[in-house]
Amino acid sequence: MSTNLNIFFDKKILIYGLGKTGLSTFKFLKDKSDVFLFDDFKLKNKNLDIKKNLISYKKILKSKFDRIILSPGIDINKCKLSKFLKKNNNKIYSDLDIFYAFFKNDCITVTGTNGKSTTCQLLYQVLLKQKFDAKLVGNIGNPILSVKNVKKKAIFIIEASSYQLEYSKIFRSKYAVILNLSPDHIERHKNLNKYIKAKFKLLKNQFKGNLAFVKKNDLLIDKELKLNRFRGKIIKVNTKNNDNFLKNINNNFFLSETNKENLSFVLEISKNLNLKNNLLIKTIQTFKGLKYRQQVIFKKKNLTIINDSKSTSFSSTMGILKTNPNIHWLLGGIHKKGDKFNLPIKYFNNINAYIYGKDKKFFNKKLKGKIRYENFSNLENALKKIFMILKKKKLAFHTILFSPCAASFDAFKNFEHRGLYFNKLIKKHLNEIQKINK
Repeated sequence: MSTNLNIFFDKKILIYGLGKTGLSTFKFLKDKSDVFLFDDFKLKNKNLDIKKNLISYKKILKSKFDRIILSPGIDINKCKLSKFLKKNNNKIYSDLDIFYAFFKNDCITVTGTNGKSTTCQLLYQVLLKQKFDAKLVGNIGNPILSVKNVKKKAIFIIEASSYQLEYSKIFRSKYAVILNLSPDHIERHKNLNKYIKAKFKLLKNQFKGNLAFVKKNDLLIDKELKLNRFRGKIIKVNTKNNDNFLKNINNNFFLSETNKENLSFVLEISKNLNLKNNLLIKTIQTFKGLKYRQQVIFKKKNLTIINDSKSTSFSSTMGILKTNPNIHWLLGGIHKKGDKFNLPIKYFNNINAYIYGKDKKFFNKKLKGKIRYENFSNLENALKKIFMILKKKKLAFHTILFSPCAASFDAFKNFEHRGLYFNKLIKKHLNEIQKINK
């Protein structure tokens, strides 16, 4: 750990946002600098150490800070300190910047619109199997500053959101990954260009000799590459070129187009790290994926049920809509601004859609004239209708796909809460499911 000339050492620092990221940042910095804490909401945390470092809104406006650390969830345009932050924009940093200032470990940082968590988890398991001292951190749930006893040879696999990258100023990653790009988080970034610029900070900050892995033939990625020069070596990953490798793999998880693309990046990174192929195959053979991400929760005879609650946009669902027969697709919630439905016409007749949630009109408009759909007051009623239909039909195989293509906040705390609720509904109707499979 380096403190000499460190821009976060022995400074007056404001940490704004006291969720997981903010609290881990406080624990890391409290013995290194003069740290003050603020959150828009009243804290449930009774920790005395935290309470004594809280600062009021009025005192902030009268104070001068050397650095301001923003948690990713803070929207600079929609928060209590909005004017103050814009006035002090040059002092804003992220927890990724603090990590970079104190540690010099190699990092593989993964961003993109879809597939970040799955790619990071797979890469993490691959590296562990190859005896690397791997640390899995970032947007996947473990704040980067929460990791303890970091050794020099430790390699960090970081899932980075556009929110984290937008606030970062000095963070650099030896290996940078942009899996794909499509319109997302426009309500936060205001336009697609700003969203893309936030993602490409990863490449912009790299040194000569660093490696950047990007999806080949991705329109938005290709456009940004043409507009800018980057110091790192750009490696374009052909996500359509892993069939030969998959011949050695018997794992249904990698049947979907999306998961094949995630695998392509892991294979390309593995080549550059000179990993042992036999161990790589073993890891991929047994990989089960993450909860609520194209997760098969039931599969017997003529019915498969998939929980893809993590899906918050059309682009994240397109791959799985192409790889399953007779799909009964449950979707709905709060739509993403700028989201587009780009499923090829040849798949339309294979799908029936069941729409619920706040923005039914949006989804009706997107699917009208393409896919058969029906509206429902809630998720459970939509699921009941599917079971009614399946009892009458005698086709060889059916797929119930819960892939909302929307944010969950109209009815749920987050995608995990939504995914858990769907699992409970399936368990509740288990007898009906068993009858369908007789």
